[in-house]
Amino acid sequence: MRFLIGTGLLALMFAIGHMDGGFIASALADGMPAPGEITLQAAATPVMEDLIAFHNLLLIIITAIVVFVTLLLVYVMVRFNRKANPTPSKTTHHTGIEVAWTVLPVVILVIIAIPSFRLLYKEIVIPQAELTVKATGYQWYWGYEYPDNGDLQFDSNMIADADLKPGEPRLLAADAAMVVPVDTTVRVIVTGADVIHSFAVPSFGVKIDAIPGRLNETWFRATKTGMFYGQCSELCGQAHAFMPINIKVVPKEEFAAWLEQQKKSADAGSSSGPVKTALAETASANTAR
Repeated sequence: MRFLIGTGLLALMFAIGHMDGGFIASALADGMPAPGEITLQAAATPVMEDLIAFHNLLLIIITAIVVFVTLLLVYVMVRFNRKANPTPSKTTHHTGIEVAWTVLPVVILVIIAIPSFRLLYKEIVIPQAELTVKATGYQWYWGYEYPDNGDLQFDSNMIADADLKPGEPRLLAADAAMVVPVDTTVRVIVTGADVIHSFAVPSFGVKIDAIPGRLNETWFRATKTGMFYGQCSELCGQAHAFMPINIKVVPKEEFAAWLEQQKKSADAGSSSGPVKTALAETASANTAR
């Protein structure tokens, strides 16, 4: 009975998770998590599209295995219980069954391995980058640099609850976003300045550790404009939950204009980004809430 209930719940989750409408889909379209969601965030990059496709393939395979095993157990309990089968068979070997339970798992693993290796290769091998951004994790905020565009660099701190504007998500909104153009291959160089952090943006299918003294790299190519949210995914200290990642994807013309404005601000001697804030006070204020 427990197997049947579990299978029913799994099938229900699968059906709900693949619905096109509703509040879940509308929230995921904004590149952020939704209340009560049980599926992955909507894809904004080709890598994430492949991740979702691979996830769906695995879900189908796992569901089929669970249903098959459940039906097999039910059949065995009904067909071979003491009342229905008082004289049990003394068969010890069945060549056909033994071949089947050896070959079928191998076939299933091959079906899983082929797209898995392709996806792994696609994630690791970075194509020719059109833009490079360096992300540095600090306790507890992110710093961004654009080495292809002079000395452009700025820090990104979480916005305190009291300063949130309408539409800005709590614990996810930052005072400055990494701005990148749409339909552009972006290489992200990631490192840590103090302890190990992790740069993760679910809608992009990106998650990589930021390790002090080491440069890791990943990439993405956003196919839609908008604001996409992530967080540090490595336990990095008491304010670990207060260092969000904001990536603003804009049209290429708007990105060029943004770059020009940042360069003018730097030439004028003004800060090209927000001034560092007292993160400890911000974290304490949010923790108190």
